[in-house]
Amino acid sequence: MTLPLKLGARRIVSGASAGPFVLDGDALVTHGVIVGMTGSGKTGLVTVLIEEALRAQIPVLAIDIKGDLPNLKLAIPSLDPEHLAPWVEAARGDDDGIADMPLVREVAAKRERELAQWKIGARELKEFAAKTCIRVVTPGSDAGEPLHLLSALERRSDRWDHDLEGARATLSAAVALVLRLIGRDADPGTSREHAVLCAFAEKRLLSGTGADLAGLIADVLEPPMEILGALPIDGYLSPRQRGDLAADLNNLLASPAFVQWRHGQDLDVGKWMEPVDGKTPATIVSVAHLGDDERALVLGVVLEEALAWVRRLPGTARLRALIVFDEVYGYLPPHPRTPPTKKPLVSLMKQARAYGVGVVLATQNPMDLDYRALSNAGTWMLGRLQTDADKQRVVEGLGEKKKGPISKLLTKIAPRYFIVREAGQSELSLLQPRWAMSLLRGPMTAMELKRAR
Repeated sequence: MTLPLKLGARRIVSGASAGPFVLDGDALVTHGVIVGMTGSGKTGLVTVLIEEALRAQIPVLAIDIKGDLPNLKLAIPSLDPEHLAPWVEAARGDDDGIADMPLVREVAAKRERELAQWKIGARELKEFAAKTCIRVVTPGSDAGEPLHLLSALERRSDRWDHDLEGARATLSAAVALVLRLIGRDADPGTSREHAVLCAFAEKRLLSGTGADLAGLIADVLEPPMEILGALPIDGYLSPRQRGDLAADLNNLLASPAFVQWRHGQDLDVGKWMEPVDGKTPATIVSVAHLGDDERALVLGVVLEEALAWVRRLPGTARLRALIVFDEVYGYLPPHPRTPPTKKPLVSLMKQARAYGVGVVLATQNPMDLDYRALSNAGTWMLGRLQTDADKQRVVEGLGEKKKGPISKLLTKIAPRYFIVREAGQSELSLLQPRWAMSLLRGPMTAMELKRAR
């Protein structure tokens, strides 16, 4: 039995309709890639894909880089202009910054008209709102739901009682984050500081307590063990080196900016994927407010936690959850660059399919992606691309001929159309995505996120 995702209309190259475009959601266990330049409709397609997954009762973890995906909170369950009014952008030059009702009615009428073409009306909007739970998590900020990024370190979970391998993996990611924040080697394979902190933290966590930073600093200065591995602790990391490490950790602990990273809900992807009062959940981890380096650090920890959750699942060939990364540019680069996000992303692309978890990666810049990792993707959706180099890179990544059918179509495709190669199928399709139920108004500010809670 297939899992139908009604993404829009199937078109032939001339633009004529060939019926509805229904993607078999179970095919996404072999993952997907969405590519398209700014203005191609890529974010709209990502939004529709998430909406359809939720309508099919598939939970979603979405990574948001640009601030667009929180628009999913604006799937307003009404066609009444008054309900839409707070979210309609005022006209250019409007002195009070509040959209006038004629403009609101115009936007509402267009929304109703466009949705009606896809047989979506007030009933469908209300049903979507009643059956889904969409939350926005904002690490390092209280604009959405705050997140304790070091919860795997500082808050003991019952994972230590029944999933030691998963507990160690998430602890390692949290310790790596701490070390990167203080400018030290965070590689588990080479960093002595990483080995020492993990050993001290694990001892505390196995004993039934948390491993807060203050406690770890005390352990670094006065080790709770004499031997680490096969070497005396003083020989492995000298008292002087440990003193320097403790000082750096204390600087981090004392930093006012670090406070926001250590409060809020636990980082628990498994819990995020569970139904909320019977509703299908979508958790949007939005890092649009962070700098580039902070984004990579945060998302590295989130993706490591997602990978640990995936590995605890029983195997299945059916889609049970979806992980969507909108704008993966810079987070999955070719060799030799290895940002904190690359290793867990590559592992998810290789392993998650066996557990029924699909990964969909979207980007507007295909030039800087590791196509060896993307070769694991079965479904590709290709929108308009800006340069010949982008087009050629995509064609090469698909293993197609430079002057083959995909290359020819990419030179002609209009905005809001996508060439689709579905998993297990050799024929190409043309997709016109349906109108999103969510109001796509662009990146949401911190104040807007608070208002949308």
